[in-house]
Amino acid sequence: MPKNRIQFQKGMSLPDLNKTYGTHEQCEAALFKYRWPRGFICPKCGHTQYSKINSRSLYQCSQCRHQASLISGTIFASTKLPLTIWFLAIYLITQSKDGISSLNLSRSIGVSANTALRIKHKLQQVMKHTDDSLKLPGIIQLDDAYWGGKKHDGKRGRGASGKTPFLAAVSTNIKGHPTYMRLSRIKSFSTAEIEHWSFNHLHRNSIVVSDGLRCFNGVSNAGFLHESVVTGGGYESVEIPIFKWVNTMLGNIKRSLHGTYHAISQKHVPRYLAEFCYRFNRRFRMESMIPSLACAAINSKPLPQHQLKLAEDWW
Repeated sequence: MPKNRIQFQKGMSLPDLNKTYGTHEQCEAALFKYRWPRGFICPKCGHTQYSKINSRSLYQCSQCRHQASLISGTIFASTKLPLTIWFLAIYLITQSKDGISSLNLSRSIGVSANTALRIKHKLQQVMKHTDDSLKLPGIIQLDDAYWGGKKHDGKRGRGASGKTPFLAAVSTNIKGHPTYMRLSRIKSFSTAEIEHWSFNHLHRNSIVVSDGLRCFNGVSNAGFLHESVVTGGGYESVEIPIFKWVNTMLGNIKRSLHGTYHAISQKHVPRYLAEFCYRFNRRFRMESMIPSLACAAINSKPLPQHQLKLAEDWW
C-alpha cells in the first residue's frame, strides 16, 4: 500500500530549525529579507543606502538620517522576546497537525502562559488575514455549522444561545480532490450574510454546491453559479457523496479543537478556525510554512493588547 504523501512528507525538523533560525542574527537576516526583498528602503524618504546601528538594532538612512526598526509597524512590534523564540513558536504552531495549546506552547518555548497566548493569537491573526485575501476557486462544497453548545435558557435548535455559527467551504478540483478550505464565522444564517460572504471569498468562476437551506440562495444573489441539493436531514444526509469533503473537514476540525484545547472563547473562534485552515491549505508544503508565516508576520500591522482582546471581524 503506497504511503500517504501528506502524512509522510519530510517537513522541518528541530535540528533543521536550529540550523536555519537558531541565532538572533539568522532570524534578523531572514526578517530583513522578507520585509525588504529588494533591499532596504527608507520609510521616510525612500532612499536605499543605509548603515546599521548594532547597539540598538536600527537601520539609519544615509540620506535623511531617519532610523528605522526592523520590527516596528509589524506583528512583532514592541516585543521584548528574542526573535529565536518567535521562530520557535512559528515552528510549533505550523508543524503540529492538530495545533498546540497556549499552555503547551508556553512550556515548550519557556514563557508565561499569558505571553504564549498573546503570541498564538497574533500568529493566528496573521494566518487569518493571509488566507482571507485568497478567493476559493473550483467547485465549492458549502455547509452550515456551529461551534459550542447551547446554554440552559430554554432556546433550542439553530437559534440556541451559546453556539457560534460559521460556514465551512471546501474547494475541489476537477478530479474531486480537496484543494483549499475556508471556515468563516458569520452573524447568522441569512441570505444577506451568505451573499456578503460570497463576494468576499469566492472566485468569480467558482461553482457552489450546498444543501437546501434557504439562506444559501445568497450565493446566487451574489452572481455565482449555485446548485442546491435537498438532503432531507438526518444521519443519511452526511453520507451524500457530493458533500464528502466538507463533512470530512467539519469532523476533523471539531475533533482537532476538542482534543487540543480545553476551552475556546466565542470571540476568538475565527482565529482557531483560521489556524486549522492555514495548515490545511499548505499541507503539501509543510517545510515552507515557517518562512511563509514569518514573511506574512513581518508584513502585518501591529496588534496591540487592547485590539487582541476584541472580537474578530466577521470576515
